Amino acid sequence: MLINLVSILFILLIHHSPAVLGKKSRTIESNGIINIKEDFAKESLMPHFAEPIPNVTVTEGRDALLACVVENLKGFKGLRIGWQVAWVRVDTQTILSIHHNVITQNPRITLTYNDHRSWFLHIKNVQESDRGWYMCQINTDPMRSRQGYLQVVVPPSIIDKDTSTDLVVREQANVTLNCKAQGYPEPYVMWRREDGADLSFNGDNVNVIDGETLYITKVSRLHMGAYLCIASNGVPPSISKRVMLKVQFPPMLSIPNQLEGAYVGQDVNLECHTEAFPASINYWTTEKGDMIVSDLLVSGEKYEAVSVDDGYRKYMMLKIRNVAKSDFGNYQCVAKNSLGETDGLIKLDEIPAPADPNETLSTTEHPILKKKYAAIGNQLFNTGVGELKDTGSHNLNGSYGSSAEFSPSSSVAIHSYHLYLSITVCCYLAVR
Repeated sequence: MLINLVSILFILLIHHSPAVLGKKSRTIESNGIINIKEDFAKESLMPHFAEPIPNVTVTEGRDALLACVVENLKGFKGLRIGWQVAWVRVDTQTILSIHHNVITQNPRITLTYNDHRSWFLHIKNVQESDRGWYMCQINTDPMRSRQGYLQVVVPPSIIDKDTSTDLVVREQANVTLNCKAQGYPEPYVMWRREDGADLSFNGDNVNVIDGETLYITKVSRLHMGAYLCIASNGVPPSISKRVMLKVQFPPMLSIPNQLEGAYVGQDVNLECHTEAFPASINYWTTEKGDMIVSDLLVSGEKYEAVSVDDGYRKYMMLKIRNVAKSDFGNYQCVAKNSLGETDGLIKLDEIPAPADPNETLSTTEHPILKKKYAAIGNQLFNTGVGELKDTGSHNLNGSYGSSAEFSPSSSVAIHSYHLYLSITVCCYLAVR
């Protein structure tokens, strides 16, 4: 207790007698040997930092605040005038502020303080150039200082001039899609399809491909669609760019049933499936070449055309109402675009009408072909789509064809009009 009282008394004496600070060290002895030096007393009254300057991380465009907390600056002022706090940019050795005054000409930097203890450096609308070390300095002798780091992070952005735009290529060409992003830290870039479909990479199907570049060799129509380049670096928000890949190819078509049967007075549907890009012009003609109905013609009382688009695919149906004798014959489904033209033939033949006008067609499933057939008496008629087998045939003009093959049981009688089950005709005409 006595030691504490002596210490306090000594400090008070020093505080009220500035001349004491310049004398040599003396020793006070009480109940033992206690050495209290004047230098120690002086040190206890010197300004010092109450806490470290914390490192600060700020997103570009926002405001930053650096805090410097100093003890005894106000109390020591009575002993010696002129002790002040300054903020300095370390890497450029630029003085930003001295005590209450802002020195820098940067209009984004301001200063606030609290009771000569807390000194706050404000940086508005932080830029990447503000990244670095900042020093809070007290001009004691020797000088005292603390440093804090201002980290400026930047969300990712796409560099448009170095990134692919929408692309149109011919089928079987090689495609390269590039995406360049910037930000801090350096962004991570990946590619994926917008529809979520897998991508082929090194023989595997993957959902995402890492890196700035996406390679597609021998592109096909299946690659057609939107691709997303996504860049992220942990600083929200992530960003993406949409690149549309369009693959051009001449029309091809398939016909589920190349031979159809109907009786007089019946309504019948002829079906045709086409694929083409650019989009093809599709229409129906008679065997004489007369156009019946197309995408651009309005359906009438006799014919009704249905056309449903699904990307580069198109479903076509021609409905013939109240079939007459003159309606039997060949019909052509035609598709053409700037790269070529193709057509498929459907033959409409007459079949016997039901004996009873009120009799309806019933369906049965063939035990071997596993297809449904309409039954009238002992005759069977195909009402389903057959199993296709690609024979890989090529004709002389460069077109490509496929045919359907079946192996029916010899014990089953099948109407001759439907022996051509689901014959597919595919035709490519390359424009050179």
